[in-house]
Amino acid sequence: MPAQDTREQIVEAADRLFYEQGFDTTSFADIASVVGLSRGNFYYHFKTKDEILDAVIERRLAVTRAMLNAWQAGAETPKARIMSFVRILIANRAKIMSHGCPVGTLSSELAKLDHASRDKATAVFTLFRDFLRRQFAELGEPDADGLALHVLMRSQGVAALATAFRDEAFVAREVAGMERWLDTRCPDTPRN
Repeated sequence: MPAQDTREQIVEAADRLFYEQGFDTTSFADIASVVGLSRGNFYYHFKTKDEILDAVIERRLAVTRAMLNAWQAGAETPKARIMSFVRILIANRAKIMSHGCPVGTLSSELAKLDHASRDKATAVFTLFRDFLRRQFAELGEPDADGLALHVLMRSQGVAALATAFRDEAFVAREVAGMERWLDTRCPDTPRN
């Protein structure tokens, strides 16, 4: 198998394990076991766990950028693009109920560890914030950034409580509530 493919498999496995088990408790051996590599082969690709973490964060940033670009291209209105963000809670509810929000859990864990990569991990939130801010600005909202943070905050709250209570109906109710709020807050035509 080419070295680049092996490296990508390591990053993919580490991403999943960091999400499901946590960064701090996931070991080199855990990742190597999932990928089926010996320790020597593993160290050929990554010397430290922090190197793997940085690669995982870069992967998450790339995946998030691609998703945001697809939402931008695939929805005709800013309101529909915001709805795409809100509805990700429904699309990922099983994973969220089991492990929380992948962005929120990693950011929170790295902050608790006072890890050097915590700001890099938070960059995924910044991508979402900037995307939402642009949508609200396009709708003519004067406090576009405040509304972007409001939607981010509410989605993170839903994710945290969905994990705590493991209640699919709660997630569905909250997403419906955010959709109603958006319908009330943002008319289909921009306010220019």
